[in-house]
Amino acid sequence: MRRRFALVVSAVALAACSRGGATAADARISTADGPVTLHVRVADTDAERERGLQGVTDLAADDGMAFLFDEGTMTEFWMKDTPLPLSIAFWSGGGRIVSIMDMPPCTADPCPTYRPRVPYIGALEANQGFFARHAVHVGDKVAIVH
Repeated sequence: MRRRFALVVSAVALAACSRGGATAADARISTADGPVTLHVRVADTDAERERGLQGVTDLAADDGMAFLFDEGTMTEFWMKDTPLPLSIAFWSGGGRIVSIMDMPPCTADPCPTYRPRVPYIGALEANQGFFARHAVHVGDKVAIVH
């Protein structure tokens, strides 16, 4: 059964540590041009991943969300009622990015879904274009630092 996550994004969720569940961390990405840091909320339970960043309408330039899984998954992401265009980078068990995709907002039903063609253990969401602007590419390495 396919699992879909509504990834509704909002500025309040990143700033509010009181928001239940997701904790703050940094996603450090090693690129050919040097390190890139994205400040993220970590979603590592089913409830946190399903909630994502619901209710957020603005995202700081270097903020995002990291979705962590205990083992390889083929879970799909979708953008139903998400007002912000996002980019998503998926990484494998070794921390290597296996796919980067842009996800435009979607108000239709059904919305397109997004996932790489291979299992992954984590996904980073950021404002659309973040990875391109910072020269992040497939093969670069991700580490989540609490």
